[in-house]
Amino acid sequence: MIFARQRRAECRLAFVILVLGVAVLADVGGCKRAADEVAEITIEQEVSPEPARVGAETVRLQLKDRATAQAVAGAKVSLEAEMSHPGMAPVLADAQEVAPGKYEGTIQFTMAGTWVILLHITLPDGKKIEQEIRVGNVRAS
Repeated sequence: MIFARQRRAECRLAFVILVLGVAVLADVGGCKRAADEVAEITIEQEVSPEPARVGAETVRLQLKDRATAQAVAGAKVSLEAEMSHPGMAPVLADAQEVAPGKYEGTIQFTMAGTWVILLHITLPDGKKIEQEIRVGNVRAS
């Protein structure tokens, strides 16, 4: 009887160690480097119309060099919108440069709720930057 209790306690301890190990590995694998990558540029963003509704929403971005405040022209910008809960297919679009350092794209929100727009930016020198825009409470049309 004492042996069985000790064995169960050892199994519980092994299980806890296993769960903690998996949690640590999952956290390390999911890290993003957005904060230090964005350090060299500033990104001004706007999603309109406001409040956001199901259907077409315009995403406007202005990219500037942080040190010189000069427009960052010639970047490639793609947009990936996802619902805040799993199971929904992402909505993809490209943003076009409409003026030096100013980019504009259209996202089609397919349902009401909270959305996250991931900005995938490739600078003219090839450096890649990712940033999120949270769009809460998208309303039904």
